[in-house]
Amino acid sequence: MSENPKTDTSSNTQKDPDDWVSGDEPMTGAQRSYLKTLSEQAHQPDAYAEDLTKAEASKRIDELKKSLDLE
Repeated sequence: MSENPKTDTSSNTQKDPDDWVSGDEPMTGAQRSYLKTLSEQAHQPDAYAEDLTKAEASKRIDELKKSLDLE
């Protein structure tokens, strides 16, 4: 019996951003806002850029969260 992807969300949260089907699309508004906030809190303004893809933004968010001990 196969897992239902709608009820088993752990696989979605563990997927590498490089493997996302939509990873090369522009980052979402939520990513933009969160990344901007995190980059300001971490005093790393260069971590934020308007032209990032979803995958790039996700990776930078993860890096900034680690640097701020938010994980």
